[in-house]
Amino acid sequence: MKIGIPRSFYFYLEPKWLLFFKYLKIDLIISDITNKDILNKGNIITNDETCLSLKVFMGHVDNLIGKCDYIFIPIISNYGKYNQGCANYLSLYELVKNKFDVKILDCLIEGKNEYKSFLEIGKKLNFKNKTIKKAYKYACILNNKSIKKYHQINCNKLKSSKPKILVVGHAYNVEDTIIGKPIINFFNKMDCEVIKSYEFDFNVTKKFDLCEDLYFKYSRENTSAIGYSIDKIDGIVFITSFPCGLDSLVNELVIRKINKPFLNLIIDDISSNTGLETRLESFMDIIKGVKYV
Repeated sequence: MKIGIPRSFYFYLEPKWLLFFKYLKIDLIISDITNKDILNKGNIITNDETCLSLKVFMGHVDNLIGKCDYIFIPIISNYGKYNQGCANYLSLYELVKNKFDVKILDCLIEGKNEYKSFLEIGKKLNFKNKTIKKAYKYACILNNKSIKKYHQINCNKLKSSKPKILVVGHAYNVEDTIIGKPIINFFNKMDCEVIKSYEFDFNVTKKFDLCEDLYFKYSRENTSAIGYSIDKIDGIVFITSFPCGLDSLVNELVIRKINKPFLNLIIDDISSNTGLETRLESFMDIIKGVKYV
């Protein structure tokens, strides 16, 4: 059996699943790195009001058609009462089911007991409870090691003498080759330390949350990362895919609470790299002016 994984959304949000399948020796087919063809296909499949991230996701699903037996799509409802996700995470299954003639391997992620979701998938794949439990434990251990590693890397970057830029956004946007990578590459060329908001350990940063009453899980993690690092960075770049309602609310709340140079970038499918670079260059001029004044 070959299981397809779209290189978007939960590919970055839920890395435990890849480790879980790896332990079970499942043959995974990952969709190609985001390119113009994938984005254009996503544009055709979806309507104009769909956010760029969802367009990219649907393009990745299309990229997997004919390459695998099933496409894995977890239905992410929430991680507890005050740990909600975007409504798009909840709708992915129905969107794919209605747009494509493809078999879907699905499970419901709801509440704090995430093992229940892994158990559901493991049983659908005909594994015994004991094996499923071992695979889940393996995934948790490696994922926790990864979190600690990236947190240490971020903390080390906060001590650097180089200009330090905190990039705030969802991992599936920042890591995407069309949405976020050009921005990351620009700052790397400018010899800046790029610090990613989602690569902090929330258990450490949560007491620094700038918006304690938020009930969006990943937004709380991002705002906590800002509070944790605000005194050690030189500037903040918000990366949002148009027209994300969640980010448009949260970013506005945060911007009113910070006293640092910031750049709020809203990326859509017609964004020009030339125009983007002009804004980034201007932002760096401000950073240098403030840093060395």
